Amino acid sequence: MQKIELMAPAGNFESLQAALDNGADSVYFGVEQLNMRARATVNFTLDDLQEISSRCKAKNVRTYLTLNTIVYDHDLSIVKTLLQKAKEADITAVIAMDQAVISSARAIGMEVHISTQINITNIETARFYAMFADTMVLSRELSLRQVKKITEQIAKENICGPSGKLVEIEIFGHGALCMAVSGKCYMSLHSSNSSANRGACKQNCRKKYTVIDQETGFEMELDNEYIMSPKDLCTIDFLDQIVDAGITVLKIEGRGRAPEYVAKVIKCYRDAIDSIEAGTYNKEKVISWMLELEKVYNRGFWSGYYLGQKLGEWSNGSGSHATQKKVYIGKGMHYYPKANIGEFKIEAYDLNVGDTILITGPTTGAQEMQIDEIFVNDKKGSVAQKGDSCTFKLDFRIRPSDKLYKIVENKVEA
Repeated sequence: MQKIELMAPAGNFESLQAALDNGADSVYFGVEQLNMRARATVNFTLDDLQEISSRCKAKNVRTYLTLNTIVYDHDLSIVKTLLQKAKEADITAVIAMDQAVISSARAIGMEVHISTQINITNIETARFYAMFADTMVLSRELSLRQVKKITEQIAKENICGPSGKLVEIEIFGHGALCMAVSGKCYMSLHSSNSSANRGACKQNCRKKYTVIDQETGFEMELDNEYIMSPKDLCTIDFLDQIVDAGITVLKIEGRGRAPEYVAKVIKCYRDAIDSIEAGTYNKEKVISWMLELEKVYNRGFWSGYYLGQKLGEWSNGSGSHATQKKVYIGKGMHYYPKANIGEFKIEAYDLNVGDTILITGPTTGAQEMQIDEIFVNDKKGSVAQKGDSCTFKLDFRIRPSDKLYKIVENKVEA
């Protein structure tokens, strides 16, 4: 079994740093427009490309620019500008689905990865796109048996991309799924003139619905009002089978989610991939990882179509099923490097000895730890309240822009 590449989402610098700190092999991100999360998250700007590239190069992490929406004529100049800037910043590759983006990237010698929106489901389609791309994301609706057949045929027939190397296959491993076929959906466009295929999804499938007989007006009873909102994909409990299917890249979804989500999910999957390589992957570890994954945003978990299911498993609510949540309590003020002490201003709620905290920031990422000792207004104490200045030991630097949260249990309705 080859060791697979763990690919992390980055919606902002906090999430990017969280991915780097927790063992990602690559990151994918959008820049302003023309990506599938154009409105769902705070995207990077053109001016951020060099910083993204520099941070990732320092950790030997690959960088992928998502440019995977439908493209119109008036977008073409933006496409070429984005690609040229990405090329100049030495971004590793572009993830694309429109032929205009693919050809424009190839014209300037930039590596192309085929987005899941292309819906690659067979070896002949993979062979065709091998003329343009070194990596391909397969359709989300395939089973592992189908995935393995494609990877085996690529090796058997020596199907290579433009680089001359065997085509690499990527699949989704964890995160949100929608009812659309591999992300192609027109509901939002139909209801709100806001195209999901242009990164502007209104998430119609996450809402409550009733079914009414148009002839009689009879309203049918439903066991679950969220009949179009699938649970989140989770593969950590059969990750050994995914590795055995011959994939090269495991993609974690979540560019619209918080940095602590990226930190937690990437850490769990990093541990799992390393355990498979070391031969220590087992049921006990899987249970532990699942408990960790349940702490951050999720709609409940299911295994997608990989194990042969024909229908999805549906969420029974509009929000998260996370067992924990963060509560904002203050902001970073100063860091004393000689003493390894961080100073914070408490602006809401209390901070107690024994609390688990989360510190986030564009350079800090998402750091979670437990408070063993605090000083309140320069005196040792057990609780810091609103208005207090408090300090405690840290093994990492904080900045004035950093935010301090307390992690608390989250009561999830059954």
